[in-house]
Amino acid sequence: SETYLKYKPVSIEELIGAKGKNQLTMRQVPVAQVAEYAAEDADITLQLKNFFAPELKKAGLESLFYEMEMPLIHVLEEMEVTGIALDTEALKQSSQELTQTLIRLEEEIYELAGTTFNINSTKQVGEILFDRLQIMEKAKKTKTGNYTTNEETLEKLRSKHPIIGKLLEYRGIKKLLSTYIDSLPELINPQTGKIHTSFNQTVAATGRLSSSNPNLQNIPIRDEMGKEIRRAFTADNDQCVFFSADYSQIELRIMAHLSEDPNMIEAFNSGADIHAATAAKIYNVPLEMVTGDMRRKAKTANFGIIYGISVFGLSERLNIPRGEAKELIDGYFKTYSRIKAYMDECIHLAKEKGYVETIFKRKRYLPDINSGNAIVRGYAERNAINAPIQGSAADIIKIAMIRIYKRFEEEKLRSKMVLQVHDELNFNVYKEEKEQVKKIVLEEMEGACKLRVPLIADCGEGFSWLEAH
Repeated sequence: SETYLKYKPVSIEELIGAKGKNQLTMRQVPVAQVAEYAAEDADITLQLKNFFAPELKKAGLESLFYEMEMPLIHVLEEMEVTGIALDTEALKQSSQELTQTLIRLEEEIYELAGTTFNINSTKQVGEILFDRLQIMEKAKKTKTGNYTTNEETLEKLRSKHPIIGKLLEYRGIKKLLSTYIDSLPELINPQTGKIHTSFNQTVAATGRLSSSNPNLQNIPIRDEMGKEIRRAFTADNDQCVFFSADYSQIELRIMAHLSEDPNMIEAFNSGADIHAATAAKIYNVPLEMVTGDMRRKAKTANFGIIYGISVFGLSERLNIPRGEAKELIDGYFKTYSRIKAYMDECIHLAKEKGYVETIFKRKRYLPDINSGNAIVRGYAERNAINAPIQGSAADIIKIAMIRIYKRFEEEKLRSKMVLQVHDELNFNVYKEEKEQVKKIVLEEMEGACKLRVPLIADCGEGFSWLEAH
């Protein structure tokens, strides 16, 4: 209101006082004052609506707003209200097991350090690593004069001493316990016995949904510890199953579509394993000669390139010499030459317009794209390449969610969508509706958008999220 209408509305604090134990509730405020405040609220909202509606039209964003974001509100509202069942016993068991692991790690770390110290103190960790064990000369220090021991720094030093791996594992478990395993049971609603996360549409700049209280988008997917958490999310009862469907390599498929690279399009359309196909082309060997190691490196390159990975970054990620990383990236761009051209076009367009767009015209503004500071500019350039891809993936899954929700309503199903995490949708499904749900979900996910390559979704089921995914 202050920005667009040059008008400062009465703040809630003026009515009920500042936050704290003396703050009133609305029902303690005289009705006449509340009426004035509420009427102003409604008035300002209408004025802002009248201001923004023509702006939406001018920016060509009406269909994104009216056909995607607004219908999605009903879908998210139902997901939030439905909630997800949680197996607190499984979490309790995980908590006990992980606490035992922490105790064991603590002893191993002390033995490797040759002394006891406070593992949770970054200052003491720095002194042990760089003064006592001297694992690196000229280690970086923070402004306060302490050594830098954040995850990124330690990850780079992992090969220098066995204590580093143990420290990283210890921190990972500690964070998992405090963020999820010990705190999730406290978030269970006593009336429903379930967890009800909040989905946010306007937090992530890419258009992805985020979730809070608890944040379920950040659960580590790959590692063993993440599995412990996913085991605790279950179907509502024994009449139901937990059903999970996720897009297969959606971002790479969007990259193939947007760049129109013939080699990548051909690999996807022939149904080949994209990482093996990439490896065969980069290393110039027949598909059947591709080794597991070649495929792993090609996979890292495939996903890394979308995020603008550098030669240095790839060599760090794969633990290979920079020369080999450079050859890998050069080979990649030789194989997929249109991808390199597409990336350059994205940066050029962003510099010209100040923003990039998804397939559905969602804009990501990049004010730093012409910055004189190379680091800041580099970050904006990586976003210029990645935002159309990640943003289009977010848009596609939103379309799928809206259509699935409508089909469930039309076909009068009792099963419900309960969770969205990145490229994955999760459902609580009544056993007798299982085949119907599977058909709807795969049809709508795979048909959400017509690309130059097929959209593929994989699915699974079980009693828990872990068994389903």
